[in-house]
Amino acid sequence: MIDANRKEDNSKRHQLKFRRLPGLYAIVRFPPETTIPQWATIGGFTSITRTADELSVVCPIENLPTEVDSQPRWICLKLEGPFAFSQTGILLSFIEPLSYRNVPIFAISTYDTDYVLVQEEHSQSAFDALIATGHEFIGER
Repeated sequence: MIDANRKEDNSKRHQLKFRRLPGLYAIVRFPPETTIPQWATIGGFTSITRTADELSVVCPIENLPTEVDSQPRWICLKLEGPFAFSQTGILLSFIEPLSYRNVPIFAISTYDTDYVLVQEEHSQSAFDALIATGHEFIGER
């Protein structure tokens, strides 16, 4: 039987390189039938996901029209990929230290890599946790 509460040996975890994308981001939820807003598609990093329950939009915060509210503000961390689909535990090794520090996240996976959005107010705690567990920050904060 597998103990779900067991902590793995840190030496078996992936040591990842990551960078912070410039600017701040918004995460907005709309009803599922909403037409994708044009402003949601502008910028170097956006993510639009439609399910039967919702339309989720992640975009640079400056794209938001004044009538659209998004709280809190988020920073976006990009894991330096690409990662093969056969590699397991990549995202877990990155977000687990954040969980231990009670850092709220919003994760997005693409074909090549993963992005982890962290609430701006928790960004210092996130960086501290990631560096302390052996991940390598590349770039400027």
